[in-house]
Amino acid sequence: MAKGGKGPKGKKITLSVAKNCIKITFDGKKRLDLSKMGITTFPKCILRLSDVDELNLSRNRIRKIPDSISKFQNLRWLDLHSNYIDKLPKSIGQMTSLLYLNVSNNRLTTDGLPVELNQLKNIRTVNFGLNHLDRVPTTLGALKELHEVGLHDNLLSTIPNSISKLPKLKKLNTKRNPLPKAEESDTFIDSIKRVDNLYLVQEKDLCGPCLGKCQQAQDRLNKIKSMATVEPRRAIFSSLASPNSTAKESQEDWR
Repeated sequence: MAKGGKGPKGKKITLSVAKNCIKITFDGKKRLDLSKMGITTFPKCILRLSDVDELNLSRNRIRKIPDSISKFQNLRWLDLHSNYIDKLPKSIGQMTSLLYLNVSNNRLTTDGLPVELNQLKNIRTVNFGLNHLDRVPTTLGALKELHEVGLHDNLLSTIPNSISKLPKLKKLNTKRNPLPKAEESDTFIDSIKRVDNLYLVQEKDLCGPCLGKCQQAQDRLNKIKSMATVEPRRAIFSSLASPNSTAKESQEDWR
């Protein structure tokens, strides 16, 4: 049996120990949780548990992630935050089921992020915060399913347009980077702000059909506003006592 890293009191992470660390999530997925166990070397024995859906190796002392991690083909959730990792393996691009990747608070540089990350076509959340990135890999712009991107606490002086224009992006955290003040933010992307070529014109400059459409839209908006201000209906059972009041003595009164 392959030996893994050491946990508390010098205990080795064996296959038996790892099996006991498998938990079932609320949605019925299998999570292998080896966080906060003092692991210094990726425990190869867990490759025999490659059918798990989630893997948590966060808050350890792991320095290297092996290429063999790609054997976790069903993995949808990978948490490696708070280790000593300075490079991700190229094989991570083969883990196409990944939806969530957290490698924050490590020692990653931009050169330590492989081009193969652009193969994670289904991924929705990535967190590269608290690392040593001096530029954002443009390959992230190919991940069209991304909803959230964490780039906070790095060495970034610019953010590529390909990142901020991702079609499904909802949150982009770039706080505490040497960016121009206007770009440093924890941004919640509003899809309304994506509309291009929006102009304000006077009513007299609109053609008849356009003016009619605008009037219809205004009427609908006014109708919604008027409905919102309608006085709320009174309770039908106003004679009933409130939940915290003293109950009626006679049962017939309630009936």
